[in-house]
Amino acid sequence: MPNLTRVELAQAARNPLAFIAERWSPSPRIVQRAILASLVMNTAIVVTGGAVRLTGSGLGCPTWPKCTDDSLTATSEMGLHGVIEFGNRMLTYVLCAAVAWAIIAARSQKPRRRSLTRLGWAQFWLVMGNAVLGGIVVLVGLNPYTVALHFLLSTTLITVATVMWQRAREGDDAPRPLVGKAVRQLVWVLVIASAVLVVAGTAVTGSGPHAGDSSDVPRMFFDPETTSRVHALAAWAVVILTLALWIILKAMDAPQGPLGRTRDLFVVLMAQGLIGYVQYYTGLPEVLVGLHMLGSCLVWIAVVRVVLAMRERPRDSVGLPTQATVPLSRV
Repeated sequence: MPNLTRVELAQAARNPLAFIAERWSPSPRIVQRAILASLVMNTAIVVTGGAVRLTGSGLGCPTWPKCTDDSLTATSEMGLHGVIEFGNRMLTYVLCAAVAWAIIAARSQKPRRRSLTRLGWAQFWLVMGNAVLGGIVVLVGLNPYTVALHFLLSTTLITVATVMWQRAREGDDAPRPLVGKAVRQLVWVLVIASAVLVVAGTAVTGSGPHAGDSSDVPRMFFDPETTSRVHALAAWAVVILTLALWIILKAMDAPQGPLGRTRDLFVVLMAQGLIGYVQYYTGLPEVLVGLHMLGSCLVWIAVVRVVLAMRERPRDSVGLPTQATVPLSRV
């Protein structure tokens, strides 16, 4: 980088994003990859957070923001649990770096797309909020309701990251529907059923045996057997709705985008359902529970992508392909 004048250094200090954007114009592919990296990290930290709970390391660092009252980091006396818990905390900084990279890339793209940058900042503040909530989870001794809220806020963060990733591959024109109103309404019913499925999953976790620590941690008052059955019923509802949506889209000869995203959701649901039933009948082994948490994130990402696939925002100037719009009279 050439030597900077005092004026340029002052400008960089006042508004570093604008300073970088004046000197860097990333390609659309770089922007998309930066945003995808944030989505991957958002998912990864959910899985590593699950590993903390499943290894009983939730109170490996018994306080927050320090690991102990006297140490910012884990100590040798705390053993493996301290290493696992502190390691997961450190991954928050990696996630922050990934989100920051996405914000910088989106802000520097030409022409400037404010909507994309706003989604990046939404990710940042959600990460900050969830970090604080994670500290509260530790301070209240892994209260299962705060743990559930921690997971649901992570799901919200994944939602924003998925939307941002999709928007990076679109233009800024007003969205045009690819399907009719009745199909869009069915999709929102699918979203609601999927949200119920995710929330029911937190109840299964909160009332189940994996409390996150080897000590006596209170559990939710729900009966684990009953919550598991409710969760299974919600899963079957989502599967049936997804299959019905795919059949309708196929019958109306819908564009490949909606068809492909619906098919992807069905495949992920089948894999997630298989893991769910195997873990249930094998006594909830930790490895399968961890895979099921990953599957929960992938299911939700697939649901969000189905919603976004029902419309298009073509923009020829960025070289994006335009899907053929199905006549609404056929729906």
